Amino acid sequence: MGGARGRHQRAQAQQGHPLRHHDRRGRARDGQRRRERAPGHARERPARAVGAAGRGGRLVLRGAHQVGRVPAARGGAVVSVISRVRNATKFDKARWVIICSSDTLLIVAALGFVQLYVGWQEGWPWPLAVTAAGLLLVFIVLSLRPFRIATRGGKRPTAILAVTGVIVLLLSVVPVFWAIATWLGLVAAFARKTTVIALSVASIVAVNLYVTLANSFLPELALVQVLITALTVGGTWANLRLWHLTKEAHEGQEALSRLAVSEERLRFARDLNDLLGQSLTDIAARTSHAEQTLRSGQEAAAAEMFEVRDLARQSLREVRNVVQNYRAIDLDEVLASVRAVLEAADVRCTVRAEISSLSPETRTLLATVVREGATNVLKHSKAERCTITIQDGVLEMSNDGVNGPVGEHAPNGLAGLAQRVRAAGGTLEAEPTREGRYVLRAAVPA
Repeated sequence: MGGARGRHQRAQAQQGHPLRHHDRRGRARDGQRRRERAPGHARERPARAVGAAGRGGRLVLRGAHQVGRVPAARGGAVVSVISRVRNATKFDKARWVIICSSDTLLIVAALGFVQLYVGWQEGWPWPLAVTAAGLLLVFIVLSLRPFRIATRGGKRPTAILAVTGVIVLLLSVVPVFWAIATWLGLVAAFARKTTVIALSVASIVAVNLYVTLANSFLPELALVQVLITALTVGGTWANLRLWHLTKEAHEGQEALSRLAVSEERLRFARDLNDLLGQSLTDIAARTSHAEQTLRSGQEAAAAEMFEVRDLARQSLREVRNVVQNYRAIDLDEVLASVRAVLEAADVRCTVRAEISSLSPETRTLLATVVREGATNVLKHSKAERCTITIQDGVLEMSNDGVNGPVGEHAPNGLAGLAQRVRAAGGTLEAEPTREGRYVLRAAVPA
């Protein structure tokens, strides 16, 4: 039987059957298993990429094997926070300031710890004081989230508001009333004003009724509660209003920047239309005329095609001139446009330019440098101030948005521009300074 099966397999292999390759792979695997079971054989394990390595450490490979995962440096989180703060935009910083301003309202709830300590000194059972302190701590931690959610435009955190509301009711039994005003401030970030006002009035009445029934009513306590409630609720409304105004102003600045870019593109499109419209119309007309004259004689048609060729070459030269030089650029218009774009991006721009004695070629070249410099300010820095000066053919653009160390190389976009400046007999330099500014300096013959 075994011999027949062997002959059958050999016959199939001769016919190109894939069983032959299957048997070879099987024998190879069997040999590998026998070698692994042999004494002294160390089984090789391929190194596997761990996706989480980038989240908290790095993979160390020795030869072809992974030997372990080295934890990231302890200071990595601190460095990440510092980098985030350094690279934050002014809009992000404004949001952080508003959020921190809202967090200061939690000081009102923190006064409950003082009340708990005083109560414990006066004889409150320590389990009650400790439990109340734990609830108050949980309340403060949860209260950090709602306003942040409101600034991001998220949905109302119903679960957080419900849990903090239950904690407020439990603390009121102790009694600790300081958290009530803070909770009303949380609700004010999402509920209607009428609802917040109704809840505020109800809480004030309930607290004073409780104190009255306990035969310890104090008019000063009622006044303090009214003032604190007004502080937390009004503070939340004021911070939200400030946030919305800041967001609208930021969106308006971005819209102005996009509008300035769109206007520049439209101007370029109009220039191309004015430049090529007539030439292409002439080419089309002469081509049609050549088609008609071709029937009467080849010489007339050839003359028309020569004219078409000349028009096409002329149009090509004009297009290349526009693409390379972006027409004979008006330096005054470029300075005004760049200033408007930078101001729209919330960068204070000061321009001092004396260009009356400059040649048209120099004006065009300096205008190109100004445009590239403004682009780098917007793309590669967090500048708040930018100064542009032009005098005796020397352009200097400086800003306070330095991101790199002194001596760092200029952005790649300036490399081609530097070649154009050198071709005109000038020089172009761009680097950070020790005074904390980034300076772009171009000197060309006036």
